[in-house]
Formats: sequence, C-alpha cells, structure tokens
Amino acid sequence: MKALALLPAFALVGLTMACGAGGNGAAGNASSAPAAGGSDTVKKDDALAALVPADVKADGKIVIGQDQTYPPNEFVENGKPTGFDVDLGTAVGQVLGLQTEFQNSSFDGIIPGIAAKKYEMGISSFTINAERMKTVDMVSYYSAGTSMAVLKGNPDKLSVDDLCGKNVAVQKGTTQVDDLDKRNAACTKAGKPAINITQFQAQTDVNLALTAKRVQAELADSPVIDYAVKQTGGQLESVGAPYDTAPYGMVLPKGSGDYGKAVQGAIQKLIDDGTYKKILDKWGLSASGAITKSEVNPAAS
Repeated sequence: MKALALLPAFALVGLTMACGAGGNGAAGNASSAPAAGGSDTVKKDDALAALVPADVKADGKIVIGQDQTYPPNEFVENGKPTGFDVDLGTAVGQVLGLQTEFQNSSFDGIIPGIAAKKYEMGISSFTINAERMKTVDMVSYYSAGTSMAVLKGNPDKLSVDDLCGKNVAVQKGTTQVDDLDKRNAACTKAGKPAINITQFQAQTDVNLALTAKRVQAELADSPVIDYAVKQTGGQLESVGAPYDTAPYGMVLPKGSGDYGKAVQGAIQKLIDDGTYKKILDKWGLSASGAITKSEVNPAAS
C-alpha cells in the first residue's frame, strides 16, 4: 500500500495481508486464535455438533477460505484476521465445538478451493445467487446491497445510472463486475461510450484507486462502502441508496447435507440468543441487513 497517511485503516490491511499486498492475489495463510472474534457466552450445542461430518471435525477445526481485503467484513489487523465475518464464523465454530482457521485467498479462488477440498467453508461476503449455488451450498447470514462511492462532493456529478464513459473501479470476481458488464451493454446499445472498468484483486486497492483519483467511482457491497467512507476521513462519500439487495451466504461443498444443517442451525442459534446482533453492532453494520431466519440455499435470482 502507498499513501499510508491517507488511509490509516486500509494501510494496516495492505501491509499485513498476503492477498492484498500489491494487489497480486497471491494467497497466504492466517489463523484466528480461539478468542479472536469469539465470545465466552457462546456455548457448544451438542446436537448441532453431532451433525458435522467426521472428516471436517477430525482435526478439531474448520478451515475457512477468505479474501481478507474487505473491511469491515474481513481484513487483517495487527497480523490477525478480523471483521464481521471472522467474528460470526468464529461464533459458529464455537456452537459446533470447533476452532476456526481463516486462510487468506484471492476472492475468486475460494469456491474452487472448496471444490478441491482445500477449504471446508468459505466466509467472505459471498452474495447468494443461482449461479454460485450450481456448484456449492450457501447458508444465509446477512443481507447487503451494492453501493457506489465517489470523491467527497461528487465533483463529476455521478450517479449509478450514468456511468457511461466514466472510470470505475471494482474488485475481481464480485457481483459488482456483473453489474457493470450489464450497465456497459446498455451504454453500448444507447450509442454512448463504454464504462472504463478497472478490476483489482484486493478491495483495499479499489479504495486506494479512488482516493488517489485514478478512477472516478467504485462499486462494492454496501457495508464495505459505508466503512470506506468512515475510514478515509472525509475523502469519500456514497451516492444514492444501496440496490440489488441480496443475502450473504457461508459457502459449503455442494450436497453438504447435515453439514449445511449444522451451520444453518448454528447461525440461527446465534440470531436467537442475541450474539448475532452484538456482532453486527460491534462492526457498525446496518440493522436493516440483519436476518431473522437463516436458510440453506434460499431462493435466489
């Protein structure tokens, strides 16, 4: 990362994560200590723990793939993974009587890594959609939309529906890439110049591209944009309301069966006992994104 004085929170992320360093997507490993993100009040549920497959619980831990460049959901601070997804994933592990080991990866390498049995779960702000559910199971845990950030004061007077000919940054492999592709097709059809889309491996590099004025706007999940606005000390602002709201899902191997039931049950238990809300509040995530019922493979577009 560069321009460290401009981005204190993002600088920590850029300096300490293997995936985000230089934006080259090289995967590295990081583990969460048992107390990191967990809670002394979260207790093991024996019935749910019994549903976890033997090969997953044999070593006493769940190996979780994660792109740790996406604050406040998942990032690295003081050399350790942290964030909303880390806290919630750790609490799910506690309900199931297992430690959680978060391994840093490029975002687009997580689902293939689950198929290859490199990871036993993915928790990395994955929007649930029909395309992803063709190859993996997904267990819902939060609802987020897409937001757009621009420089403070919106000097180019941008709106999300008027990006033709503009320079826009986005993280590779995200739903926002698909969104911009559709918008680009509309620009072309209308005879307007195409959107100049720049894709980065790390979300922190997306944020830096905007604050450094190399692009005019960025698209990302709504909690990520909200956090970026706060952490850049007034350099950025969000424009318009979040749109295309959809649930996030914890990712499991396709046909996970009882494993999916165990994870769904653990999330539901955390919702019902209030732990879920405490984690949301800790990270400043909007209550409007909170869910009251977790589901395995909910209907998705």
